[in-house]
Amino acid sequence: MSVYTVHQPPLKAGETAVDPDRFVFVRDRFAVWAFLLPPLWLLIKRLWLVFILYLLLLGVVVAILYAADIGPPARSLVVLAISFLVGLEAATLQRWTLARRKWTQIGVVVADDREAAERRFFAGWVARQAPPPMAEQPPLFSPPVINPPRPRSEPHPLGLFPQPGGGR
Repeated sequence: MSVYTVHQPPLKAGETAVDPDRFVFVRDRFAVWAFLLPPLWLLIKRLWLVFILYLLLLGVVVAILYAADIGPPARSLVVLAISFLVGLEAATLQRWTLARRKWTQIGVVVADDREAAERRFFAGWVARQAPPPMAEQPPLFSPPVINPPRPRSEPHPLGLFPQPGGGR
């Protein structure tokens, strides 16, 4: 089972409600392609700022490693570690970019695949969006309730109150 976060885009000009087709489901997992080809994965996912930050980080780290006269095997391991970190945090990077673009996280869904996650989320979302059933409205006024008088021979239910004309 995978965990998906559901993100809702901001309203466009003139919109009163968001089109559910625009919702984004981000799967929380290790992204193999983000590990193997981080720059390409970042560009495909349109994470422009993250791509620029990745290149800057990689450039600074490699420059420091060259300045420290670290050998190629160690440099390769450091670059591999950075790529591994991008693969681990791929979903977080996507969520961060969506939040920066004013998208709001509106739910978390656990499902086997994305299609099941969408079905499960929208089933609950529709149920929450549906107006509550109309409750029966009380009448504006009700006719007076007239209790018939009880016969004198009948004692009070608790027997604590004296009957008019009765003994003490």
